[in-house]
Amino acid sequence: MSPASHRIDLSLGTGPLHERLAQAIADMIENGDYVPGQRLPAHRQLASNANVSIGTVTKAIDLLSARGLVKGEVGRGTFISAGSERSRPSIVDLTLNVPPLLIDEDLFVAASQRSARRVLKLASAGLYDLRGTLEQRRTLGGWLSRTRLETPPEALILCVGAQQAICLAFEDLKRASSSIACEGATFSGAIAAASHLGMRWHPVDHDDEGMIPSALDRLLTSTDCRIVYATHVCQNPLGFEVSEARRRDIVKVVKKHDAYIVEDDIYGVYATKGRLTYKELAPSRVYYLTSLSKSLTPLARVGVLVPPDDCSQNITRMLRAEVFGAPPAALELGCALIELGADVVAADALRAEARIRVELAGRLLDLKHLPMPEGAPHLWLEMPAVKAERLARRSSEQGVRLTPPDATSIGGARSGGIRLSILAPADRSDMERAVRTVAQLLNEPEQVIV
Repeated sequence: MSPASHRIDLSLGTGPLHERLAQAIADMIENGDYVPGQRLPAHRQLASNANVSIGTVTKAIDLLSARGLVKGEVGRGTFISAGSERSRPSIVDLTLNVPPLLIDEDLFVAASQRSARRVLKLASAGLYDLRGTLEQRRTLGGWLSRTRLETPPEALILCVGAQQAICLAFEDLKRASSSIACEGATFSGAIAAASHLGMRWHPVDHDDEGMIPSALDRLLTSTDCRIVYATHVCQNPLGFEVSEARRRDIVKVVKKHDAYIVEDDIYGVYATKGRLTYKELAPSRVYYLTSLSKSLTPLARVGVLVPPDDCSQNITRMLRAEVFGAPPAALELGCALIELGADVVAADALRAEARIRVELAGRLLDLKHLPMPEGAPHLWLEMPAVKAERLARRSSEQGVRLTPPDATSIGGARSGGIRLSILAPADRSDMERAVRTVAQLLNEPEQVIV
């Protein structure tokens, strides 16, 4: 059997699929099934051989490239590296929306010392403060009221980042609906949470401002869906900001159908179209959530959930059953950073850097329209799904890692595309080099690799 058609069995391994696939190919290279200079089968063939997605193959090839075992050549494919001298190429990762650390080291150390002193004094090590201590909620509530949403500390539930907040909101709402509506492409973490809970997605037609109210109205009329997942600032991955007028129209539709909104405001720091949130428009119908990860630092895994008042008790029971509350040390670190003004420093620096990078990326890609020209952590390149898959594969061969398009799509006419997390590289020059690579690949004639 030739290597091109060799069946790759990953069922006996452990760890993520892409790591198992990378190791399997590395073993084949070690065993001589592939020789230096030989071209690997196309990504689609490898996906078929291993019974995995093309996105998994892309990640596996990235790992092999990082180890110096393979090398991509534009328009030709991926080849086994020659010789025993294997260098580690520089890979620029544009897949994760992780902002660069823009807090001075001395400030971070001061916050760490303050939080360490405070956490050691917590009664019962904070074990029974499932929603966070009152002082922690006062600090986070003050930050939230100052920046995005006026809310009393009693309304807050502190958790392990926005991801847990999403899962808690979906789980609480599952009793009202087993399906969720949103744009055709959405946050991969929300997709994972819904899948974990056995919930379905309904794509809603959208324009450059998000879900079209009339389309949402038709969907809620024709189905039993009663949950809307909405990110009105820098929608992930589509990158637009929803106007205040559109937000009001969405709320009208939700009220008409006795539905609920899970409002993900994690990118609220980049808002330019007003501060008004869905939570302010419909407090009893909105689960509002955010975190410090995108506006301060992901090193403090601090999430904030503000559910409808009558849902807090049930969500607290979920916290008790699942994790017994967020780690007190992380909560205290986040609070200390806010108390020392690190949130203001980081937010100003992030907005300034995001504006520069959006302008630079838009110019390099010759984009005629930028959804958030004042600054955003990511850009969306809309294109057919097949073209997006090809671009992700070819970019990885050139040392630029892109999010596989199937990671964010739930279906719909405009769900195909590539997200560029332009704030992810700590060095702006790495971002520029990566975007230039993407632009070059977009401008080259498409070639079919068989």
